[in-house]
Amino acid sequence: MASEYTLKRTVQFAETDLAGIMHFSNFFRMMEETEHAFIRSLGFSVHATGGDPTIGWPRAEASCRYLAPLRFEDEVMINLKVEEIGAKTINYHFDIQKVTPDGPQKVAQGNV
Repeated sequence: MASEYTLKRTVQFAETDLAGIMHFSNFFRMMEETEHAFIRSLGFSVHATGGDPTIGWPRAEASCRYLAPLRFEDEVMINLKVEEIGAKTINYHFDIQKVTPDGPQKVAQGNV
């Protein structure tokens, strides 16, 4: 199984406040979006239908450390790394980087 995945996306207008800065809660949405893309890349779906038992994805813990703001239309790379797989748990680490002409700039890191 793959243990790393990267998603590249652009900050959308609806994710920002009146100053054009992305609201902090959207970092969690980006992490979840990356997790879902990672699971799809493995040929699975987050929404497992049928089967027994039904697979769920509850959160036991989530954190994000903010290092710099993101703004409307910033290009962002979200790097997911599988940190630990337990019998009933999976833990991810995320590095969120803004794409700049001088190279990537780390703007946040999170764990779920």
